[in-house]
Amino acid sequence: MAAALSFLPLGSPTIAGADRDDTIRQVRMGTLVVATTPGAEVRVEQLRHEFWFGAALANQAFGTRMRTEDRERYLSTFVVNFNAAVTENALKWHAMEPLRGSIDYSTVDAILAWTDKRGIPLRGHNVFWGVRNRVQAWLQALPDEQLRVTLQARAVDIARRYHERFAEYDLNNEMLHGNYYEQRLGPDITRDMAAWMRQEDPRAVLYLNDYEIATGRRVEDYAKQIQKLLEQGVPLGGIGVQGHSHGDTFDPVALRQALDRLAEFKLPIRITEFNFPGQHSKHYGKPGAKLTDEEEQAKATALTDYYRICFAHPAVEGIMMWGFWEGANWIPVSSLFRRDWSPTPAATAYRELVFKQWWTSAQAKADAAGRCEIRAFFGSHRVTAGGRETVVELRRKEPTKHVSLSSP
Repeated sequence: MAAALSFLPLGSPTIAGADRDDTIRQVRMGTLVVATTPGAEVRVEQLRHEFWFGAALANQAFGTRMRTEDRERYLSTFVVNFNAAVTENALKWHAMEPLRGSIDYSTVDAILAWTDKRGIPLRGHNVFWGVRNRVQAWLQALPDEQLRVTLQARAVDIARRYHERFAEYDLNNEMLHGNYYEQRLGPDITRDMAAWMRQEDPRAVLYLNDYEIATGRRVEDYAKQIQKLLEQGVPLGGIGVQGHSHGDTFDPVALRQALDRLAEFKLPIRITEFNFPGQHSKHYGKPGAKLTDEEEQAKATALTDYYRICFAHPAVEGIMMWGFWEGANWIPVSSLFRRDWSPTPAATAYRELVFKQWWTSAQAKADAAGRCEIRAFFGSHRVTAGGRETVVELRRKEPTKHVSLSSP
């Protein structure tokens, strides 16, 4: 059973939380070494995180099903709060090609044009989805050989059309919970899917993605599946862990243990679909449901704890929120922003973490040799000293970055 989360004032971590904050500083921060004029004031202002604090982009924001004022607010709010995106429904095969041969690329194209323009990395969710009720009837009616040819055509089409534009893909979604294609075509079909994608886009990063992992219920099943696919030679680029299969509480111990277990594969982990409350909440599927003030505060506390656990874990490289506005979120009560765009306490908690506690804004003075060292979170930073400035990238793979701003 999930452990209940008792209320804590925002910004008041438990002892375990304090330990996590120490771990976060060790795992998520590096050092900027600035060379400048002796005694010069040095300022470092963060511009963007390397870690993905992202969210799903809803189809209706790129079509005509959202009011113009809401669409503008939706997209501007996204840019202010998130640095990475995922297609919520646009890339799903049953959405793109409900009728054989009638493929609608328009929403995917519009989302990519928008994210490309803003330098926002985009996850492609998903190329295939083998849970049977997500497989189009016309696909299920095909004989085996024709089904295989059609799967290959889908992989080649997506990889060719969007060559190197998606940062990563969910290759075949939720295979623990249904793999119609494997049932029809045998255990090597996932390897073949990857090969077909890679023949058109050799740099395509291919993820698994599944649920009941962060809860601990299926983590060992997932580990066995990952091991089997690796032994088959499937070029897995990362492990997706959905973050909405809990209820009105979550079990922090189960989450940490699941991440530890999956980290043994030495692959990047993303929390791909985070909502709180989750899919097993008493509020799920109830139109018009509202949280009490106490529940809103508990939601903010839970989000804080969940994000701290994930940000502190060295294998996790991002968290993707699965909806942030009540007007376009499959679990409306999990939103950061209400239908009228007023922020919930969870929005305040989220921004407190990402843009205050985990955001570098530092000032120091260079020593007599013109040297200044500043600890900073990994990402993009504007460094100013001695009347000069530059933008630098501090990356985890190179945790010490030397910056020269000496006078010519």
